[in-house]
Amino acid sequence: MNLSGPFIKRPVATMLLSLAIMLLGGVSFGLLPVSPLPQMDFPVIVVSASLPGASPEVMASTVATPLERSFGAIAGINTMSSRSSQGSTRVILQFDQDRDINGAAREVQAAINASRNLLPSGMKSMPTYKKVNPSQAPIMVLSLTSDVLSKGELYDLASTILSQSLSQVPGVGEVQIGGSSLPAVRIELEPQLLNQYG
Repeated sequence: MNLSGPFIKRPVATMLLSLAIMLLGGVSFGLLPVSPLPQMDFPVIVVSASLPGASPEVMASTVATPLERSFGAIAGINTMSSRSSQGSTRVILQFDQDRDINGAAREVQAAINASRNLLPSGMKSMPTYKKVNPSQAPIMVLSLTSDVLSKGELYDLASTILSQSLSQVPGVGEVQIGGSSLPAVRIELEPQLLNQYG
């Protein structure tokens, strides 16, 4: 006896069964929860450290490496990666899905405290951490241009007026400003003149 035999012999029952399955599928589809931005919790912690004036190589060897060694003892880390640039390092820790992010944050803080003696003495502040949810990517990215204002004036406008106005909008969690360098003073020394003064 083949599988399709009973369905061929009873066409009315087959049609009713097909209609019932379609009806149940339509009702189930209407009851499915749908969200344009579903809530997903990825336990990720980003650790940031800065050492002004240090090259990316120095940041990687003297800051990122000791931190990574300390973080290696934390249970439940799925992946660990770091990125070093001029004067700053970021270490990204992604934990197992079932890991409690608050407990992981406490262990990360303890690891940062334990690595204090391994970090360069020139660091003005200890590394900081932030709990991050990758599913909360930026919803809106704004870009400012002007034919009248300089880049520094645009940055000041964005950081003082625009960011404060946007952060007061209901539902806005965080406003980040970027894209311009902060004012800096560069000093060039003349070795010959310095030698004259001893």
